[in-house]
Amino acid sequence: MIRLLAEFLLPLLAPTIAYAIWRALARRAAPPGEGEPGAAPAAASWREAPWIWLGGIGILLVVAVAATLGLTRSLGDIGGGTYVAPRSVDGRIVPGHLDPPAKR
Repeated sequence: MIRLLAEFLLPLLAPTIAYAIWRALARRAAPPGEGEPGAAPAAASWREAPWIWLGGIGILLVVAVAATLGLTRSLGDIGGGTYVAPRSVDGRIVPGHLDPPAKR
């Protein structure tokens, strides 16, 4: 479950989290009482957040993480053996297994 969160949910939400932190810091750094004329209240500004960009960047991050993990993770060394897929023999399912390499 934690792996699922770290690999997919965190990259998807990272742009929105970064945007929220940036907005909080920008609001705190602004002098009190000074702001842009006609600035919208905080609640309205969240409705105007760049949701398409945040979602798009999040999806790109998920794809990048998935591609990186897919290309860098090893499936394990099979030791030169041959993988035999699961199959049905006489009505019984024989699980997949590795046949040892042929000796020469």
